[in-house]
Amino acid sequence: MQQQDILETGDLQEALNAAEAIGDDRLQQQSQGRVVPDSFTHGTSKQRYTWFKRGFDSGDPAQCNTFGSAL
Repeated sequence: MQQQDILETGDLQEALNAAEAIGDDRLQQQSQGRVVPDSFTHGTSKQRYTWFKRGFDSGDPAQCNTFGSAL
């Protein structure tokens, strides 16, 4: 995508920051003051960051299959 000049400088980092900001661990810490991993439904901040970056870097949506791929 960057080769097509669709993204501006900083767009990728903003997307990665957003992915991290909405991780179950971060949201629970902010709202409850503690983290309960057994209740996670959408992944940790690190997992969300990693999967977003992997999909972006590869350009292949199949690489984003969190159930069928290993990190």
